[in-house]
Amino acid sequence: MKTSIKTSNPYNGNQLESYKLDSKSILNEKLKLADTTFKTWKEFEIEERVDLLQNLADELFKQKIELSELITEEMGKPILESTAEIEKCIYLIDFYIKNAEQFLQDDIIETEAHESFISYNPLGCILAIMPWNYPFWQVFRFAVPTLSAGNVALLKHASNVTGCAVAIEKLFLNAGFPKGCFQTLITDHKSVEKLMESETIKAVSLTGSEKAGRKIAELAGKNLKHSLLELGGNNACIILKDADLDQYIDTMVKARMQNSGQSCIAAKRFIVVESIYDEFIKKFTSKVEALKYGNPKDTDTTISCLAREDLADILEEQVKASIDLGAKVLFGNKREGAYYQPTILTHVTAKMPVFKEETFGPVAAIIKVKSEDEAYETAMNSKFGLGTMVFTSNYKAASKRILEIEDGAFFINEMVKSDPRLPFGGTKSSGFGRELSKEGMLAFVNRKTVYINK
Repeated sequence: MKTSIKTSNPYNGNQLESYKLDSKSILNEKLKLADTTFKTWKEFEIEERVDLLQNLADELFKQKIELSELITEEMGKPILESTAEIEKCIYLIDFYIKNAEQFLQDDIIETEAHESFISYNPLGCILAIMPWNYPFWQVFRFAVPTLSAGNVALLKHASNVTGCAVAIEKLFLNAGFPKGCFQTLITDHKSVEKLMESETIKAVSLTGSEKAGRKIAELAGKNLKHSLLELGGNNACIILKDADLDQYIDTMVKARMQNSGQSCIAAKRFIVVESIYDEFIKKFTSKVEALKYGNPKDTDTTISCLAREDLADILEEQVKASIDLGAKVLFGNKREGAYYQPTILTHVTAKMPVFKEETFGPVAAIIKVKSEDEAYETAMNSKFGLGTMVFTSNYKAASKRILEIEDGAFFINEMVKSDPRLPFGGTKSSGFGRELSKEGMLAFVNRKTVYINK
């Protein structure tokens, strides 16, 4: 029986730390503490919670170098991207410091009553199940608005970033949040089912794969728990004939290769109108060839290994199956351990895994189409629905396509990305619910109708 979690550096294979799994009794103690803490935490004035948010931002800033290095060691992210992740968490906190009070204020509704309004009250203890690819950002975009709304949180993080999970709990404690407001659970997925049965857990937020989402949705439904699911994607990047490649080619490459391609909202399918196809291929390939692989701790490294070797195995199988169905390798497709060379595939069709499935790594699938209409139709040929991006000089014409896009996001002349000011989430097999913005603040509240007569 497994009793511990061991973390290792995916770049060099070196073991990092060993963490003892929480016993059943420890898990129960953490549940009880969360329940007890919620009873007092929910009574805190919003101004008091906001003050603690500022402390949290200060802690992140003070430890930025150490935390960035921890991310890079545990999941292999290039150090400059790890630093940017911590900085984005600070930006997120600042957004909610400025807006939390406004988002949570009562909404006055005029009725026949002396007074009637909607009051936004916290639900209680929220379970978060989070992935490894953005080990701080994914957690903070859940935790900051959720705790600010008066809830408490339990985190089940991906096992390969357990060090990050432990560090995040310490950050909240050092910032002055009451003990039990935010707790990390060092446990396995088998314990999640039992946790979901607990009366203490009022809701669950999952960022992960479609498979994991279906399982959590089943457990949430069985136990009548509210759930928010941010799942996989295979976002389309449409390049129309009037796209300004000189201006946006770097954005297009970053949209696929950032975080070594390990992003749910990455551009995975490049749908290119044939009149601009040759020019796009030339410029895109040149930029991909220039990516520098190396030690992720080096500041000049722009592409790194994947977070685990088994992830490279899965990607390799998807590419091989697509090649067997007729895809052509234009560049890359070399593999060594957890490293997967940035790869460009052409002659991609809708029957191939690199078109139909989520490819979690630096593989760009290129699809040539004859017209603008065909480009949009091809983009929507997907069971996923996180986001679509289109590059064109005629943004007004692209804006008229908004209704056609079934996804949770539609970006024109920009890569799909998350922003604290805007809601984030998907449709179809990409999940449901919204994080960030006011939507994220209200994701786990009881919208209570209050009606008062004299």
